[in-house]
Amino acid sequence: MSAVPLLSVRDLHVDFKVKATSALPWSKPSALRAVNGVGFDLFPGETLGLVGESGCGKSTLARAVLNLVPATSGSVKWFGTEMVGADHDAWQKVRKQVQVVFQDPLASLNPRMNIAQIVGEPLRTHEPELPAAEVLARVKAMLHRVGLNDTHLYRYPHEFSGGQCQRIGIARALILRPRVLVCDEPLSALDVSIQAQIVNLLQDLQREMGLALLFIAHDLAVVKHVSQRVLVMYLGRTMELGEKAALYADPKHPYTQALQAAVPVPDPRLERHKQVQLLKGDIPSPIAPPSGCVFRTRCPHAFDRCAVEVPPLKTVAAGDEAACWLY
Repeated sequence: MSAVPLLSVRDLHVDFKVKATSALPWSKPSALRAVNGVGFDLFPGETLGLVGESGCGKSTLARAVLNLVPATSGSVKWFGTEMVGADHDAWQKVRKQVQVVFQDPLASLNPRMNIAQIVGEPLRTHEPELPAAEVLARVKAMLHRVGLNDTHLYRYPHEFSGGQCQRIGIARALILRPRVLVCDEPLSALDVSIQAQIVNLLQDLQREMGLALLFIAHDLAVVKHVSQRVLVMYLGRTMELGEKAALYADPKHPYTQALQAAVPVPDPRLERHKQVQLLKGDIPSPIAPPSGCVFRTRCPHAFDRCAVEVPPLKTVAAGDEAACWLY
């Protein structure tokens, strides 16, 4: 693994102002802290898995590092250059090297454009000097690579299945041959059999093109299959960050343990006798998070210190960091 990260995030915060519908007109809006002090590195050729329950801030974090939502504070460095507060021209240079695959494959495609136009649009934006014949040739080559063919060129998104739409989205993201691909829950809207096909396709493309992936999901089993390192988030904070082997063999944070216990075992006998550690209650509101450790209200091991102090992310084992006062 290269010692120089493609993406370096430090102490990132993303806040939104939220005003209650029942509030008085002169009431001040509340602050919803969607991302609270998260930091990580993404290295060339690796896949960093980002997991957690719905509402924990995974997608907001991805959008913040892409400048699709503004960061409130912190540092986001792409290829060694600080991008928080950077202007449009600086981001245009970065966007050619960083592309994204979205969660809803159909909604991410323009219904008024055919597939040739959709996949070729990044080339027309970032390489306008290319002749139309070369653009079409590169579009055809990329469609073939993701499992589609020339007969699909002039059809529209509504004529395709969800899996085919996601293949089109991947083709569009990779037509510029970027260095980093951000996958924002690319499997959640697909059938299980199609999910496996898309995962295999992404891994094949990663090997061929030398891509680094930031892979967001709520399924620990999928993340285990595709990632080298895993970051576990809860209520905007990092709970655990580590190498896949260490994290899955012996998860340290109680939240990671609960997530892993919820993953089905593909052996009926083992699944029947497995000890399931169910989390109690719902995720607290990010507008009024718990004091101290944000996970303490659902943690079976919480004690007095958890309600008073925020645990820092620290090394608790070789290749594994956790934010927990148990260590």
